[in-house]
Amino acid sequence: METLISILIGLLLVVIGLQVRAYLKLKQKNKLILVQSREIKRQIQEQEKRNKEVGDLVHEKQQLIGLVSHDLKGPFNRIFALIQLMELTNENLTEEQREYLGKIHQIVADGLSMIRNLLDNRRLEDQGIDQTPEQINLALALGSMVKNYRTLAVKKKIQIHFEPPAQAFVLADRMYLSRIFENLISNALKFSPEGKNIFVLIEETGDKFAIKVKDEGPGISKEDQKNLYRKFQRLSARPTGGESSTGLGLSIVKTLVEKMGSEISCESEEGMGTTFIVKLDKSAGLPTKKENQKLVFN
Repeated sequence: METLISILIGLLLVVIGLQVRAYLKLKQKNKLILVQSREIKRQIQEQEKRNKEVGDLVHEKQQLIGLVSHDLKGPFNRIFALIQLMELTNENLTEEQREYLGKIHQIVADGLSMIRNLLDNRRLEDQGIDQTPEQINLALALGSMVKNYRTLAVKKKIQIHFEPPAQAFVLADRMYLSRIFENLISNALKFSPEGKNIFVLIEETGDKFAIKVKDEGPGISKEDQKNLYRKFQRLSARPTGGESSTGLGLSIVKTLVEKMGSEISCESEEGMGTTFIVKLDKSAGLPTKKENQKLVFN
């Protein structure tokens, strides 16, 4: 009997010992978890602080870019207007002076394009750009833009061809349409060598109009086409007249096209030129006389 009691007492002590040991291990584990939890919390707080600092820096950078771009836009516009005025009355200029004036014109137009893209990018990142779809005459809209870019095209000995159909009305936002095709025509000019052609075409495809901007430039490699619409993407092809580029133009084009519920595609082979195609919905109903005569872009 005493032996049995001794055995039971021994087993009880062993069980108590194991429980104490388990309790101590659990306590140690909980202490370790608490330390790790505090460390994780500290790291999260530090990360949040860093994220806030980065966010503040990004916001400050965007504000600075916006302010600088906006402040530069005014002087650039005034210089551009003065150059256009000088070109209208350049009879007394020598051939060399006309050449320099042409180069200044190209540089200022290039600068204005960069500023517009920087401002558009900031607006799209901040709050987006509101759109107001309306009936637009493509022939007049694109014709006005082509006319504006022909002056720059002449300086690179490039011809822009545009023969619109008699009726081509789409439902689109005026500003969106302007920024999309300004970027596409500007890019075609930038990457086209002297003596080449650019074609702006309007083709009817079912319930849409396909607007094509086709150049005879170096084309876009398959590798570049994968990243064609990424922000600040620099392509392997370089502008042929020393023009600058922010790498934002095509990104902005794609964003604006998609916001209108439309689509853009690119057809290109190296050495064979590039064609960008934007498909826009036809406008429902017939335009009024006033709409038919109105110039969309001044």
